[in-house]
Amino acid sequence: MKADLQQFSTASPYAIEFRHVQFSYDERRVLDDISFGVRRGELKCILGGSGSGKSTILRLAMRLIEPDSGAIFVNGVDITHLEEEELNQVRDKMGMIFQGGALFDSLSVRENVAYRLNEQHWDEARMEKEVRRQLEFMDFDGDLDALPSELSGGMRRAVAIARAMAGGPEILLYDEPTTGLDPTTAKVVCELAAKLRDTQNVSSIFVTHRLDDIKFLSSVLYLGGQPLRHGEVNFCVTNTTVMILRDGQVYFNGTNEQLHAQDDLYLREFLGAVEDEEEE
Repeated sequence: MKADLQQFSTASPYAIEFRHVQFSYDERRVLDDISFGVRRGELKCILGGSGSGKSTILRLAMRLIEPDSGAIFVNGVDITHLEEEELNQVRDKMGMIFQGGALFDSLSVRENVAYRLNEQHWDEARMEKEVRRQLEFMDFDGDLDALPSELSGGMRRAVAIARAMAGGPEILLYDEPTTGLDPTTAKVVCELAAKLRDTQNVSSIFVTHRLDDIKFLSSVLYLGGQPLRHGEVNFCVTNTTVMILRDGQVYFNGTNEQLHAQDDLYLREFLGAVEDEEEE
C-alpha cells in the first residue's frame, strides 16, 4: 500500500484538495459543501469570521476529525477513510503550527524540534544534524538547551515552525501563528512562511485574522534565498492566494490583488471590519 500512496503523491497536481466537504458540530453546520485546492508550492491564506470553520479545515486536513460527507485528498490520496497505518504515512509529509506555538514547556528547544524524529526512531547523530539544520534555516541563534519560557514570542514561533518542518514535510498548516505577536515579530513569522514556500516549495494553509499577514505574504518573493519585495522590484506573487469563508462556504478564492479589486459589498464591509480590529 505504501507504494500506491507514493504513486498518487506524484500524480496529483494538488497538495491538499477538499471536494464537497460538509461538517457539523452537533446540529450546527460549519462547512457546507466546500470545495477548494492548494497547489504544490502554494500558500493559501484563509480568512473568515469567528466560527466560520477556518481551524476546522486544518483539523480535517490532518484528519483529526472526519467530515460528515465529501472527500479530502492529501498529495492525491483520499484520506477520508484511510486506516491508521496508511494515514500516518500521509501525516509524515505534513506539519502543523498551532496558535501560540504550543511547544512542550518541559522540553528544551532541541528536544521540542526533535520530538517527531524521536517518535520515528531516528538515530542520535542524524537527529541532531536535522535539528540544527531546521533551526539554522529559521535563523535561530539561541541556546538549544533553553526551555520555551526563556524564549521571546518570536523565537517560540520560529522553534514551533522548525519542529513542524523536522523530517522535511511537504505540507505545513498554520493555525493563526501571528496571534498575540507585535507587528515586527508577526512579520518575522510571515517571512519564515514565505521563505519555506519559495525555497523549499512547501505547500501551506495559513489561517489568520490579520490583513497585514496576507499583504506581506502576497508582496515578498524569495529568489536565491534573498527576499524581493513588491515596490522594490516589479513582480507578481502567484503562489499565494486568499480564501474567505462565509456561512460555511467559500465566498472568495483568489489573489490578494483580486480581493481588493472586488466591488462586493460584503467583502468591502468584511475587510473594513478586519482593518478596524487591527487598528484597535
